[in-house]
Amino acid sequence: MFAAVISLTLLGALLGLGLGVAATRFAVEGDPLVDELIALMPGSNCGQCGMAGCAAAAQAIAEGSATVTVCPAGGKALATMLGEKLGISVDLGDVVDEGPKLAVIAEEICIGCCRCLKVCPTDAMIGAPKQIHNVIREACTGCGNCIERCPTGAATLQPVPVTLPHWVWPKPAPALA
Repeated sequence: MFAAVISLTLLGALLGLGLGVAATRFAVEGDPLVDELIALMPGSNCGQCGMAGCAAAAQAIAEGSATVTVCPAGGKALATMLGEKLGISVDLGDVVDEGPKLAVIAEEICIGCCRCLKVCPTDAMIGAPKQIHNVIREACTGCGNCIERCPTGAATLQPVPVTLPHWVWPKPAPALA
């Protein structure tokens, strides 16, 4: 029995050492600017920007193939932060910042087609075929994919209701000089 324990311990130590050496030898250096942009992004990977997640959007912004206003989920605040990080001026005139929204399913007109389930990037939709669907509020990012796919219009986006956990003290208006 001790021989089995010792042999497994040695095998684990050797394989761990091999993985550690391989991790340092074959490490891929990333672009530090892209890593900083990814840290600023919301991280929901909702696809509202038309890219395959926040990492792809940050890469496109760093390369210059996308504008800093590409992320609808981040809104004006994210566009301003990205502009400051990159040292460019940002035109926020075309950025629509409606605030956070959540998907809501009208149960009386939901037919249970499961189209919303298939396009939700965060699996916030729950339900089964031929059953009424619902939304897990904590998982919903408000991307709107379910709105486009719902054939009956049962799925809508509504502002996040002001409740005690979601309430934010409004910032005071700046004083005019």
